[in-house]
Amino acid sequence: MENFKNYTAQFFSNKLIQSLIVIIVSFLIYHLIKHFLLGKKTLNNKMNKKSKTYVKMLVSILRYTFIIVTSLVILQINGIDVSSMLAGVGIVSVIVGLAIQDALKDIIRGISILSDDYFKVGDVVQYGDVEAKVLELGLKTTKIKDIRTLNIISISNRNIEQIQVVSHSNDIVIPFPYETDIEKADTIISDIIEDIKKLEKIEDSFSKGICELAPSSLNYMINITCKPEDKPQTIRDALKLIVIGLRKHNIEIPFQQIDIHTK
Repeated sequence: MENFKNYTAQFFSNKLIQSLIVIIVSFLIYHLIKHFLLGKKTLNNKMNKKSKTYVKMLVSILRYTFIIVTSLVILQINGIDVSSMLAGVGIVSVIVGLAIQDALKDIIRGISILSDDYFKVGDVVQYGDVEAKVLELGLKTTKIKDIRTLNIISISNRNIEQIQVVSHSNDIVIPFPYETDIEKADTIISDIIEDIKKLEKIEDSFSKGICELAPSSLNYMINITCKPEDKPQTIRDALKLIVIGLRKHNIEIPFQQIDIHTK
């Protein structure tokens, strides 16, 4: 029994074993907290978009905190005086600041996005030519999912300058030949809108009237509203109904015409 105690004492006094135990315990505690905060029931049933964003930011902060604390404890276990290192932080702070200035910009920008409530997890945003759903807002990066290709994109927070939150409103132009009777065109538009309203993911649709006297067509505009993440498929479905509606009333979709004059 005494030998077993001595063996156990020697085993746990090994610095490598102590370091591994610290890593394992830290890993388990972090993932328990993460599971508690990001559990499906918690996120789906109890929180709105803003709350989800705050929770995911908190998890991001906890991750970096656990990494730093665990690293310091392991250094202390292996005979490195952490207190002396911390005391010397002021000396190297300028060098470190220059080395991590991009990371600091990401963190500051991430906090600014969150505090200003510019966008939240679950919002659909436009970044360049991409319309995507915000999956995660972290300290350094924001992850978005392209609603057209479903590709996951990770963006450094410092690069999110011109990002826009996509609205539910979408305009579609319907061209009519100039010879079409105005009252008939209005009736056709009304019929098309009624068909569009029957689409599963449509919130509303209405006519905006004539929007342009184009060179080869009289253009009407209709508006459809739907969730931004449903926009690509909903617009495709609406365009199909527009073509069917025009053909139903024997209206040929105008194409661009060029007049050539010869002597």
